[in-house]
Amino acid sequence: MLEQLSEEYEALRKTVAEFARDEVAPVIGEFYENCEFPYEIVRKMGQMGLFGLPFPEADGGMGGDYFALCLALEELARVDSSVAITLEAGVSLGAMPIHRFGTPEQKAEWLPRLCTAEQLGAFGLTEPGSGSDASGMRTTAKLDGDEWVINGSKAFITNSGTDLTGFVTVAAVTGKKPDGRKEISTIIVPSGTPGFTVAKKYSKVGWNASDTHELSFEDVRVPAKNLLGERGRGYAQFLQTLDEGRIAIAALSVGLAQGCVDESVRYAGEREAFGQKIGEYQAIQFKIADMEARAHTSRLAYHHAAAKMLRGEPFKKEAAIAKLVASNAAMDNARDATQVFGGYGFMNEYPVGRFYRDAKILEIGEGTSEVQRMLIARQLGL
Repeated sequence: MLEQLSEEYEALRKTVAEFARDEVAPVIGEFYENCEFPYEIVRKMGQMGLFGLPFPEADGGMGGDYFALCLALEELARVDSSVAITLEAGVSLGAMPIHRFGTPEQKAEWLPRLCTAEQLGAFGLTEPGSGSDASGMRTTAKLDGDEWVINGSKAFITNSGTDLTGFVTVAAVTGKKPDGRKEISTIIVPSGTPGFTVAKKYSKVGWNASDTHELSFEDVRVPAKNLLGERGRGYAQFLQTLDEGRIAIAALSVGLAQGCVDESVRYAGEREAFGQKIGEYQAIQFKIADMEARAHTSRLAYHHAAAKMLRGEPFKKEAAIAKLVASNAAMDNARDATQVFGGYGFMNEYPVGRFYRDAKILEIGEGTSEVQRMLIARQLGL
């Protein structure tokens, strides 16, 4: 367990907390309501080294680990989830597959710029007709000489259409296995490649200051060397990517849950009703106490999963548990914080309004809550 943070971890946590409080919180509301991507904030995070936290210094990173990234995500999400998910996707889905599975040439080409947020990478897995069921994937990639020819579409892809986006790693069907199942591989498609089209950004319920698009590929040609990892190992690669990403989403969820506590405690100490502060009423005290308990236990869950991952132990079940309980906590705390704020909680000018809109996707992205329960049950041998 990582109950007592080391000096290095604690220094990072405080640095990111200060950045979130002083530079993100005062301005993010306007970006959110205007559905604008906060380029300057992202560039500052790149300059701070946040996008390079878990990568080796030789690749342009900070030489840290995945838990360091999780600490940063939690502190950012205490203030805003759009900024946090931009970092999470940029690292876990954009850069991490290059780091884990890339050739030396691919790493040299992409990682230094990804680690500084000079560029962002995206991961194209979900399709309009297949989300959790990756076996329903229809995007194809066929070898034609020394080029891959890609056709298909992807949906809900984060960081895929910004001015900083350098590439999308596309999961595609590249053939059939001997048992008849689809052979799935991943291929790097640079932005601007002919036939690669980024659709208009989605109109979303939440995460409005993050970038999300549908993508289409029409006879898109990229060099055969753009294959990421082994041919036919794409499914296994993105399962590993998702296992790690679930811990990161759990950390982000804990941040949102704790942010709800922070705002509710502050408001309950200021708002008066019937002649006294509402925080003096036991009904409000119990509600906020439950919120704190959810955030605390969810934090322990993701710390435990991260500790197992760092030790090189199997962590699939623990990652699923962390993601499940933390996303539930975020949703429950957002609902309760809105209730504490009353009518003001329904106003977008207050952070809890953003928190409420942002919480639901945490029960869906990186594997739905139902998928997490399936994974936990399978790990128990059911």
